[in-house]
Amino acid sequence: MDLPSLAVILQAALSPNPDERKAAEHSLDQFQFTPQHLVRLLQIIVDNNCDMAVRQAASIHFKNFIAKYWTPIDPNEQQKILPNDKNLVRENILPFVAQVPLLLRVQLGECLKTIIHADYPEQWPALLDWVKLNLQGQQVYGALFVLRILARKYEFKSEEERIPVSRIVEETFPCLLNIFSGLVQIVNPSLEVADLIKLICKIFWSSIYLEIPKQLLDQIVFDGWMALFLIVLERPVPLEGQPMDPELRKSWGWWKVKKWTVHILNRLYTRFGDIKLRNPENRAFAQIFQKNYAGKILECHLNLLNAIRVGGYLPDRVTNLILQYLSSSITKNSMYNLLQPQLGILLFEIVFPLMCFNDNDQKLWDEDPHEYVRKGYDIIEDLYSPRTAAMDFVSELVRKRAKENLQKFIQFIVEIFKRYDEVPVEYKSYRQKDGALLAVGALCDKLKQTEPYKSELERMLVQHVFPEFNSPVGHLRAKAAWVAGQYAHISFSDQNNFRSALHCVVSGLRDPELPVRVDSVFALRSFVEACRDLNEIRPILPQLLDEIFKLMNEVENEDLVFTLETIVDKFGEEMAPYALGLCQNLAAAFWRCMNTAENDDEADDPGALAAVGCLRAISTILESVSRLPHLFVQIEQTLLPIMRRMLTTDGQEVFEEVLEIVSYMTFFSPTISLDMWSLWPLMAEALADWAIDFFPNILVPLDNYISRGTAHFLACKEPDYQQSLWNMISTIMADKNLEDNDIEPAPKLIQVVFQNCRGQVDHWTEPYLRITVDRLRQTEKSHLKCLLMEVIADALYYNASLTLGILHKLGVATEVFNLWFQLLQQVRKSGLMANFKREHDKKVCCLGLTSLLGLPADQLPGEALGRVFRANLDLLVAYKDQVAEAAKEEDADVDDDMDGFQTDDDDDEGDGFDKEMGEDEDGDEADSLRLQKLAAQARALRANDDDDDDDTDDDFSDDEELQSPIDEVDPFVFFVDTVKVMQASDPLRFQNLTQTLDFHYQARANGVAQHAEQRRAEIEKEKLEKASAAVAST
Repeated sequence: MDLPSLAVILQAALSPNPDERKAAEHSLDQFQFTPQHLVRLLQIIVDNNCDMAVRQAASIHFKNFIAKYWTPIDPNEQQKILPNDKNLVRENILPFVAQVPLLLRVQLGECLKTIIHADYPEQWPALLDWVKLNLQGQQVYGALFVLRILARKYEFKSEEERIPVSRIVEETFPCLLNIFSGLVQIVNPSLEVADLIKLICKIFWSSIYLEIPKQLLDQIVFDGWMALFLIVLERPVPLEGQPMDPELRKSWGWWKVKKWTVHILNRLYTRFGDIKLRNPENRAFAQIFQKNYAGKILECHLNLLNAIRVGGYLPDRVTNLILQYLSSSITKNSMYNLLQPQLGILLFEIVFPLMCFNDNDQKLWDEDPHEYVRKGYDIIEDLYSPRTAAMDFVSELVRKRAKENLQKFIQFIVEIFKRYDEVPVEYKSYRQKDGALLAVGALCDKLKQTEPYKSELERMLVQHVFPEFNSPVGHLRAKAAWVAGQYAHISFSDQNNFRSALHCVVSGLRDPELPVRVDSVFALRSFVEACRDLNEIRPILPQLLDEIFKLMNEVENEDLVFTLETIVDKFGEEMAPYALGLCQNLAAAFWRCMNTAENDDEADDPGALAAVGCLRAISTILESVSRLPHLFVQIEQTLLPIMRRMLTTDGQEVFEEVLEIVSYMTFFSPTISLDMWSLWPLMAEALADWAIDFFPNILVPLDNYISRGTAHFLACKEPDYQQSLWNMISTIMADKNLEDNDIEPAPKLIQVVFQNCRGQVDHWTEPYLRITVDRLRQTEKSHLKCLLMEVIADALYYNASLTLGILHKLGVATEVFNLWFQLLQQVRKSGLMANFKREHDKKVCCLGLTSLLGLPADQLPGEALGRVFRANLDLLVAYKDQVAEAAKEEDADVDDDMDGFQTDDDDDEGDGFDKEMGEDEDGDEADSLRLQKLAAQARALRANDDDDDDDTDDDFSDDEELQSPIDEVDPFVFFVDTVKVMQASDPLRFQNLTQTLDFHYQARANGVAQHAEQRRAEIEKEKLEKASAAVAST
């Protein structure tokens, strides 16, 4: 297609007529893969004679095409863009970057970013040479623009991936320094000069973000850069040309330059300028920075802040960054000494006024209260807020330099309180009082633990905070609620004060001003947590819930949901009468939040966060009424639309939360309804397409379906759930590209089938065993080997004769059993088993091995019988050791809860069992097991960071909490009963077996037999107690 024809099609793509537009888009799709299509688009973009709308359409199409096809997602996929076209684009795009209008430059910049990230340096080695050449020629802006994109590619890269940065800096920074120096010396510089300096700053920022390149560690070179940054920092921003509009003003070029300069100096100071933080090789740089620059920067920053004091202008972000620098200086003696002489002015005339309610706050409060609330509870806003930085500065000052500053600052606050109380209403400084309350709330942690303030907190609240619940000024009512919430957990000497504050907070839920209602709900959460007597809240619970839901209809904020969760958690089953209504309201709120999130491209949209919060709150409600199954039937219809929609690709952002709800519904409902069964295919489809990362979460409801709806799982053919499960498991187990961790739920699901469907899935036994053995041969990780071996153990427990026959048929019986016994015999340095570490693992192996003992002699010859018998005894002893140790730890935990300590006498417990089992356990082993369990818990808290560590699965796992049919089977009783049957049916075989046992194993066998009878008696006693309890309850 020639250029004029392409331009006509692009023009038609802008047509208001949908048919013309659709036809044009279809034509573009038809021709997009033809040779030189991209080149022609680029020609239109840079053609000044072409209509601007057409050029813009071409730029958008160009950008989208490059983003989608320049680098295929699948490396094996055929390239959609010809190599020659790529070369032409790379050669022709660079000269025009600086020449096209800003609107088009943004699009070309995105294209360059995609291309550079994909091609530099391997496919585009000449790029750096072009940049270097043009930095010295007439295309300085274009070269800086490209260099910025190039530097940003490596901004967050690891040390190994940052290797090209060294050459980039070496080749370009000497020239950059010269350009920077020349720009700084220009008298009456234009806004274009600011744009160039800003680009240089951004390049420098990206290059030093994680590590300072070695070229810049040269003191002469670094001094050159710092001299220029200090000039820019000190030099006043030109007054001429500054926009009057606040939004335009903070984005004005020269203020942007100031912001980036402060940003860079902060980064150098906080990451590289602190001697204590740096490694030895960089300590020399930190010392030089502290000596030569840190103090100068501090002085410049204080001068800049002075503008605020005298009524001048300083952008919020610059103020925020400067206060961050000052906060970092508080702990360093040399810096604090420089700061101290000016601390009074800084603290009381600059920092405190920033904490006070101001004109911008009032304007937003009046004109857009929803935006006021959003900004007030937005973490991202906090990062850039001068008020947050001021609060952080004060907090750091009184925390690290309390002796000199805490009393002084509190006295200042007290004086504000006194003046406020003393003057007539018309002279009250409401805004100062607001700032003083903010300060008191921000310092709550320090004040709650420091005398004499700790003793005075209740009186301070009563005198200066609680009266503002009735203030004529809305922002003070809101601040009173917030401060009250901060101190709700203190010990009130007069419970009437707590009760009064609680009632004021509750009244705030009905305040006419939205921000007051929101702050009151957040404060309510703290009061509910702190409330000792729920009778204070119980009578008004329905009204509270109503007010919270009214507010949720107005505001999308996850903190509102947190308050609701706290109430549900506190009242537990008492929420039963409200459970259905709560779920209905939360479901409605969820749909509103999702609609907002879908219409908002912002990644940190509060609607999306609130939607997640709604689902979490629903889970909390379901958990609180888990012992009332009839409620789940009522709630199900409300939640079904959410589950159905969000188990598709529409729900990827909330998939984990939805799966948790499905898990609750399938576990606690009296029976699993057909509507709930209709969710199975959705989960299967998601798992097959995109949800492999959620396989552990999907495992839970699938387990519930099979274990609680076994009959339907086995009988239903439309859909065929057994076939569906096989498709899931076999596909995942056979996928060699999946890591071992990814497939772990698959063998667990096979175990669920064998345990719950005994005698009913014979036809699936061979296929499941085949894929298990296939994966067993591939895997390297011992944890997965054990998990796959447990599938075989469960298959033996399911039907030992059938399973052993299949293993022989597959020709793997000897291989499998040799590996199993090898895994069983491996021990750690402590002497404990290296594999099958959990109680559950050992029990499954015991049941599988014991099932083999029940086979006739022709299936299990004498030599194999003895091997299986001895392994079984070893396992049973190890299992009992672990159960006893867990019980001992549980008792110790109870003692810790009661007494706060454990005596050494507790260590003597358990000796009786050791003697009973025919051996004395080494105390070191018990200590080792305890330590390993604690270590396992610690590893769990690290959120599986160490994926390659075989011990991450140690002794603690959620699986221990799952229920299964084998929970009711005692392995000792099962073992002894199986051996008794063998003894009765084939006495000679039994006699031969016992004669092969040495004294050690004979002692173990006797100990196991004694313990089995003890367990049999305990089980019978437990049954009688349960029966008595059931009769008593009726």
